[in-house]
Parts: sequence; structure tokens; C-alpha cells
Amino acid sequence: MKKLILSFLAAIGFVGSALAGSGGIQWDKFPTDKLTDMPSLQHGAKLFVNHCLNCHSASYMRFNRMSDLGLTNDEIKQYLMFTTDKVGDTMHIAMDPKQAKEWFGAQPPDLTLIARSRADIAKGSGADYLYTYLRSYYRDDAKATGWNNLAFPDVAMPNVLWQLQGQRVAKVSEEKDPHDPAKVVHHITGFEQTTPGTMTLAQFDDSVADLVGFLQWMAEPNQKLRVRLGVWVLLFLAVFTVVVWRMNASFWKEVK
Repeated sequence: MKKLILSFLAAIGFVGSALAGSGGIQWDKFPTDKLTDMPSLQHGAKLFVNHCLNCHSASYMRFNRMSDLGLTNDEIKQYLMFTTDKVGDTMHIAMDPKQAKEWFGAQPPDLTLIARSRADIAKGSGADYLYTYLRSYYRDDAKATGWNNLAFPDVAMPNVLWQLQGQRVAKVSEEKDPHDPAKVVHHITGFEQTTPGTMTLAQFDDSVADLVGFLQWMAEPNQKLRVRLGVWVLLFLAVFTVVVWRMNASFWKEVK
């Protein structure tokens, strides 16, 4: 019993630490209807293989698994496969990990489970984080890549979607530090578009949602099946509980 109480207190402490340590901007809400929209998921797969699979692998996902999105093997081979000619292969990349670390300062992470690994108790799901992160890039000449990110300050990855979004710079306001009047605190209040992209703002946000929807699906392709089965299991347990309760009452009614 003592161990159980200590474990419970430790869990409370972990949750409190997570809530206290979650800094940065508030995440935007990912439109969850994208997860049930097959054309959206197919478009997200296209964006993934064209803009992400160059540097990031998805080594726990096979190309032919995208048949669950309504694509045939021929369509997958023709439109989504650039790193292999076998539809049953996993989504590996040709980049050498050592060279990647030299070029970017860190090896680009595998994206198979990225949507599940970035969840935050206080801010939202991993999909919320990715949806915010991919829409928060801005030009910053002080950085080696020329880019910075409001959701991930000093990020090593450049904005790979800049041609779609266009280029923009941050609007910065200055305020005196309330704890030290001699210091000035800088706050980013918004963005100013400097060059247009191939998409409007609404189109870009919608495309990012498609991409994030695919990343969320890739992290758990059986999510819809699991939820559907879970509902039936709960219904079965509810009915079974009533049956067992009545059997128990029938069994003990003759006992005095």
C-alpha cells in the first residue's frame, strides 16, 4: 500500500512538473476532421514525400501501407516513391547520418512517430504542435539557415515549405523589463509578408493541416479501427456486467 501511495504521489509530481515546464507560445488547434478525409490524407502523403522525405526518414512505415488511404500500388509507385522501386520497402532516405549531423548540427529525426512524441499535457496533442510549428517560420538573417521559428526558437531545420508559404519577417515590439528597467524585452507580435508564395494563407494552412494529418495517421494507422473496436468492447462489458450482476443475485438469493 505504501508503494502504491508513493507511486501516485510521484505521478502527481511528474504531471505538475510537465505543466510548470511547458513554456513558449500557445499551440493552435489542429483540425481533426482531416483524419477522416481520404483526399486530405492523400495530399498530405504527397507533401510528405516531396518536402520531408528528403532529409527525414519514416523507417517504421512501408510505402504499401498507404493503400489504407485508398491508393493502389501503381499509384504509390508512380506518385509517392522516389527512394526505392519496391512498394514493400520502408521509407528510408539515402542521406548518411554522419553527414547530416555535420550539415545541420543534428541528425534529422525519424518522423514515423513524431505526431505522438510531441504531445504536451498543458498545450495539446502532437498534431497541434506540428500544425503550429510548420506555420511559425520567419526569416532571421542572424541564423545560419536564414530561418527561425516562433514555436521552436533557434531551430536547425530551415523552412522547407517556404515556396508554398512565401517569405515573411517577424514584427518585434520592445518593452522595458519590469524587473530591471535598464533591460529591454523583445516580443514578436506578428509577421509581415515580404514575398508571396505559390499559395494563399488559407491554402497554406489547409495544406499544412493535410501534412500533419498524414503524420498523425502514420504514427498510428490503426487508430480508427482501435477506437471502433474499443466502443464495441465497452458495450460488451456493459451488457456482461448486467448479466453477471443478475447471475450473482440469483445465486445468493437462496443463501440465508
